[in-house]
Amino acid sequence: MSDVARTTEVAAADSKASVRPQPRVRRGLWAASRPMIDRYKWYEVAALYAGLAVFLFFVLAPFIEGFLVSLKPLSQLFSTPYSFIPKNGSFDAYFTMWSSVPALGMHIFNSFFISTVVTLIVVAIVVPAAYAFARFNFAGAGLLLAAFLAVNMFSGAVLLIPLFRLMRTLGLLNSYWAMIVPGAAFLIPSSVWLLRTYMMRIPRELDEAAWVDGASRLYTLRRVILPLAMPGIVVVAIMTFIGAYAQQFIFALTFNSKTEFMPLPVGLFAFFGKQEVIWNELMAASFVGILPVMIVIVFLQRYLVAGLTAGAVKQ
Repeated sequence: MSDVARTTEVAAADSKASVRPQPRVRRGLWAASRPMIDRYKWYEVAALYAGLAVFLFFVLAPFIEGFLVSLKPLSQLFSTPYSFIPKNGSFDAYFTMWSSVPALGMHIFNSFFISTVVTLIVVAIVVPAAYAFARFNFAGAGLLLAAFLAVNMFSGAVLLIPLFRLMRTLGLLNSYWAMIVPGAAFLIPSSVWLLRTYMMRIPRELDEAAWVDGASRLYTLRRVILPLAMPGIVVVAIMTFIGAYAQQFIFALTFNSKTEFMPLPVGLFAFFGKQEVIWNELMAASFVGILPVMIVIVFLQRYLVAGLTAGAVKQ
């Protein structure tokens, strides 16, 4: 065989080998997650999912049971044996609760209004304060931050008497401000810590570049830092809104005596009668009352996830 024929035969064999069908590669979610799954044994994966299922059960079980209670007639709540699944369940409690507590709609509005104003005040104060703690080295900064942590160690019930005297002196009793002012005061310290940590991740070189271009501190904060810190600010706003929504009961009972200023927790307390508790309507009102918080979280969840995971991955 000539050299030319031999070369041609070798080239043909190489071409056939190059077009030989490759083994099929798995695609999809399992293929993408397989390298990580392969690090664990099958029983470790099973234990991981079992633990996650137990955790979700304890987290979601109260909400599921509360929703099922809202669907049950009041006579079924104390039946023996107790049944988790309602028999002849209905949404009647979601309609009758408005007549049991006629001011329930006003209570829900009051809670939403108070939480919104508290959130705006906290964000307006916390943003410049967190920037100052993150960028400036001034005397007493560490001591002041430690004092912020110490404030969070005290319950609002411990300070009720001093706060009552302060609200009375300022003439804020029986008004929205009687709940807005102490609510904001208790939420500012933790918000400063949270946003300060976020702003410390923003490179200082950005501030220095703005100063070289002639920008002032306030202009740098407004045009350079705020856009970058927006996910962290949204996280602080959401946490503040939820905290303000949850801590209104004790302040409302202490600093208010007028029904038109009472928030939702006081309205829910009205379902506790002298002879019985209207549990199904109470659960229904609770689910309706948390709808504003759920709506806020749903619309801002992408900012919440971005803020909580910022800095978790090294760029």
